[in-house]
Amino acid sequence: MSTDGKCASDSSGSCCRIEAVVTVDERGQMVLPKEVREKAGLSAGDKLALIAWEKDGEVCCISLIKTDQMGDMVKSILSPMIGELRT
Repeated sequence: MSTDGKCASDSSGSCCRIEAVVTVDERGQMVLPKEVREKAGLSAGDKLALIAWEKDGEVCCISLIKTDQMGDMVKSILSPMIGELRT
């Protein structure tokens, strides 16, 4: 997490790293380790958006984002574009 509260890598690319390895059970469920939940500030009932990236028609990367933070993320992405449309 950067000092301005946004998740973005710095010039060293240190934002993303493997935090844990999880296993998907026969029902398709997985458990996020307690340490990861605590570090991310996740509690029972919190909602996460699942973002999937595809390469050559297959999902190659999956990311989880807290839904309560998505509004600010969308605004920061779209604000410059909206500003350009108004001029």
